Amino acid sequence: MATGNLTYRMQRDIHSNQLDELVVMLNTTAEKMELLVSQLGYINPHYTYQSLVQTTIILDKNSTIKSFSTEVPALLGYTPDKLLKLSFNEILAKQSMPLWEIIKAEALADAKANATVQFFFTTASRHLIPSFCTVSRLMYSNKILVTSITTILEDMVNLNNEYSPIKTKNESETLTIQKLHAYILSHLDEPLPTLKELAAMFASEEHKLKIGFRKHFNTSVYNYYHLERLKKSHLLIQQTSILLKEIAFMCGFTAYLNFYKAFKNHFGYAPSDLSRPSE
Repeated sequence: MATGNLTYRMQRDIHSNQLDELVVMLNTTAEKMELLVSQLGYINPHYTYQSLVQTTIILDKNSTIKSFSTEVPALLGYTPDKLLKLSFNEILAKQSMPLWEIIKAEALADAKANATVQFFFTTASRHLIPSFCTVSRLMYSNKILVTSITTILEDMVNLNNEYSPIKTKNESETLTIQKLHAYILSHLDEPLPTLKELAAMFASEEHKLKIGFRKHFNTSVYNYYHLERLKKSHLLIQQTSILLKEIAFMCGFTAYLNFYKAFKNHFGYAPSDLSRPSE
């Protein structure tokens, strides 16, 4: 539910009255939100993958960005050369400015100053990214070091570009596409049924599912399913030590060779080229 999956319902707990009351309240809230979204005619995409991004930014005494780790441009949506020309203030949200001024003054006044605070960064596309940062001075220098480890939703920076909300007057169609979307994301480890079978499952028609899904997600049902499987596999490879063959099966591929070819064709490199946690 927290990731936006309003079709999900929690199982009730008959052994605890307090917990069961909370479950009922959450399920009711999700149901009302799902109904409201569908009445407005919008699809509500949700994202099930999370990843950790570690960043480092080096600033001079005037808060100008002088250097950064390779992850920063991708996270904030800037090209490296553009990022180098910016002031740190330009990538901070307004609500973080007062706190930054205090922390910056302390860091410039005391070489041993060290603070851990939460900043909100603003991406090039004006999205907000909350991040807990450590601010300190570099040894034998007046430069300021800002480091952070940020938990982000997969493709968070590109939400508006990839899945722009499209309003439709057909509430039942919107609700059907929403349920189909949720079904795909929760069954990535299984072969996707045919359009005819999916239409029967959701009491719809093949052409309505096909046209409706493409209208809202700018791609076909099967291409979306295929890409989401590859995204899931990419994250599992990076953040777990599960064997590559097992990851392939977990993401719905019946043969490793098929997974290998699809992965390399999409990402441009082999699954084995990614760094694993054990490395």
